[in-house]
Amino acid sequence: MTKNMGSLDKTVRLIAVVVLIALAATGTISGTFAIAAYVVAAIFVVTSFVSVCPAYLPFGINTRK
Repeated sequence: MTKNMGSLDKTVRLIAVVVLIALAATGTISGTFAIAAYVVAAIFVVTSFVSVCPAYLPFGINTRK
């Protein structure tokens, strides 16, 4: 797969990961929303490290410069 995520995109996702995990870990969000937050956080971590966002592929989006 061709990398399609730039450094700003990856940084924003990793900040979102920290926020989502903090909200779930402190109990600010709980139950199904907390589980969803952990799942989204895991997806964001993986996509940030591999620099590929599968959701961008069908639309031809490329934030990498």
